[in-house]
Amino acid sequence: MKKLIISPAPHAHSKENTQRLMLDVIIALLPAYLVSVYFFGLGALSVASVAVISCVLLEYIISRWLMKRSSTVGDLSAVVTGLLLAMNLPTNIPCWIVVVGAVVAIGVTKMSFGGLGQNLFNPALVGRVFLLISFPVQMTSWPKPEALWTGVDAATGATPLAIIKEGLANGETVEQIMNSSLVDFSYWHLLFGRIGGSMGEISAVALLLGFAYLLIRRVIRLYIPTSIFATVIAFGGIFWLINPQQYIDPLFHLLTGGIMLGAIFMATDYVTSPMNPKAMIIFGIGIGLLTMLIRLFGSYPEGISFAILIMNATVPLMNKYIKPKRYGKEVKK
Repeated sequence: MKKLIISPAPHAHSKENTQRLMLDVIIALLPAYLVSVYFFGLGALSVASVAVISCVLLEYIISRWLMKRSSTVGDLSAVVTGLLLAMNLPTNIPCWIVVVGAVVAIGVTKMSFGGLGQNLFNPALVGRVFLLISFPVQMTSWPKPEALWTGVDAATGATPLAIIKEGLANGETVEQIMNSSLVDFSYWHLLFGRIGGSMGEISAVALLLGFAYLLIRRVIRLYIPTSIFATVIAFGGIFWLINPQQYIDPLFHLLTGGIMLGAIFMATDYVTSPMNPKAMIIFGIGIGLLTMLIRLFGSYPEGISFAILIMNATVPLMNKYIKPKRYGKEVKK
């Protein structure tokens, strides 16, 4: 016998479902992933394959054998988690570490809370941060984009943000770092790839293509990504105007690291982000501020992962106390 659910109007009907939404996210990630494969070669293929297969298998096993319920892998959310986890990893990382990240993402962060829709934190980011803390050497040894196609598998290099951070710590100015570094810091490379970093940091243009697709499909809304971008530009711009020799310009902040990937694909996660526009804007501003504080004054060159997870913890409070005005409610004068 089917359960009869009674609820008040309005009753909105849509062809959209979880599987369709997850498929849209996968399609939106494809441009960035294909650019990563082009620059990083087989490493990008292997890391993504191991991450996705591990996440899907773990969710299936936990659903069927531990939770004793029907499998949920058909909604494609485990595939999205695996792909996002891979996009946050270096492509030369050992496969067994990728599996550990998948265990933390699916087994600890998602399924232990009851599965999709019940987790407090973004699973892929928890997996990524756990690996960063547990395996800092492997997680910060970035392959050079052109190396894997030329057969020099051991060639590694630092990310632009790490180079800037280290140079400033050694007393150099931003101009000196830019001129002395072997890395090309031109905006052309930052936009189209060929810089050290994770798979999701390789091309801002590819990520923006995915952003446009998600907006056209109405999978996400503008509030969270644009408030993050605006906060990063405003906060970074203030410090850059005060002292351009000690602080990089806001556009450089925006195009490097994981801000694009985090703002577009992970901060907008339905489960771990607020439900109304006002709360979304506050959520995005908080992520932007925390990211810049970590980048400018913290020990890590990148801070978007930590910022999103911290703001994830505030979402239940925002959903409870920041609500839209009820229709028909009298406004106090």
